[in-house]
Amino acid sequence: MDADRGIYALKRTYPSRTTYLYFSEQLYMQQMASKHRKVERLLDEALQVQRSIDTNRGLPKRYQINNPLIDCQYSYQTKLAQLSDDKARAILQQASITGREGFFCLVPSEDLTPHEALIVYRQKDSLEKIFHSLKNEIDISPLRVWTEESIYGALIIGFIAQLFISLIRFEHQELKHTSPKFIKLSLMNLTVTVEYMTAGSQRHIYSNFSPAAEVILAQNHPFG
Repeated sequence: MDADRGIYALKRTYPSRTTYLYFSEQLYMQQMASKHRKVERLLDEALQVQRSIDTNRGLPKRYQINNPLIDCQYSYQTKLAQLSDDKARAILQQASITGREGFFCLVPSEDLTPHEALIVYRQKDSLEKIFHSLKNEIDISPLRVWTEESIYGALIIGFIAQLFISLIRFEHQELKHTSPKFIKLSLMNLTVTVEYMTAGSQRHIYSNFSPAAEVILAQNHPFG
């Protein structure tokens, strides 16, 4: 479908539906990278358990049941004593990698071309993420109890707030992966006190800083 971007599609039409099967090279690379990180994490966990067994020490806390009402006796053993690291990674990769990496399936309600179906899916996914952010991160109030005019107003204000937060994350790379809700709370807690001087001038005193608020305001308002 798009050889330059490494996207391939297969369309199958059935009496009751039309199915589109896609393969994305970029998605494949992302999912494989995630699977390899999982393999390294599982191997590290197994090595920690093996070291505890070899040194006759207690297991790390996260592997134990920490409840005074539960009396449990258990033992651990690993396969690492008979395996090299490469063989252990191969076993973990075989268990983690399914062969479906890079593939995804769409079943739209209309008969579209593979390119059109993918565009609709991406637009729908973007809209769902925006509305999820509006409801769970921007925290606009439930709309079902409002008048139509109030709904339009709330959505406009919510989209403006989302736009400002997106611009903040774009301008400040330190906040690129910070959730909109955390940025919003950081700015809401920021306090600005305006002190009016006798000569008619003003002094602005900032307080209740958070690391995110300092990053956002440091460019125009340097702090000590």
